[in-house]
Amino acid sequence: MDALSITVERADTPAVATLLTRHHALMRAGSPEESCHVMDVSELVAADVTLLAARQGDQVLGVGALKVIGADHGELKSMHTAQEARGKGLARAILNALQDIAREKGLSRLSLETGTADMFAPARALYQAEGFQVCPPFGDYVVDPLSVFMTRTL
Repeated sequence: MDALSITVERADTPAVATLLTRHHALMRAGSPEESCHVMDVSELVAADVTLLAARQGDQVLGVGALKVIGADHGELKSMHTAQEARGKGLARAILNALQDIAREKGLSRLSLETGTADMFAPARALYQAEGFQVCPPFGDYVVDPLSVFMTRTL
């Protein structure tokens, strides 16, 4: 079995784009448009976004992105683990790697938006375990009963 690797990737790399497209469809299916803040592949190619992919051999099993939203503030985006790879610590590994990259970029705060539905409970638990705390909306977000906003200092 191939070892797991987490590397910086482009969102439009075919295997990465395939998983991101699955993530995008899942998020769009689970939330009304005004409450769904998922970025598509073309948005994730932007210069202010660093995307990581977790691979085992040629298979992309997870992704996560860091978007710089201020001089010292970053936002986590597109955190997704393939269904077949869940429960193995992959999301935590990607999250830790993204936090390291944020520190390297000189960011002192990381924030995120996630959902309130049961399907997001594992993500909320992971973020809380990693030191994220519920906070008011940040950036361009507004209060939304379908969103939870979380932040932490680095």
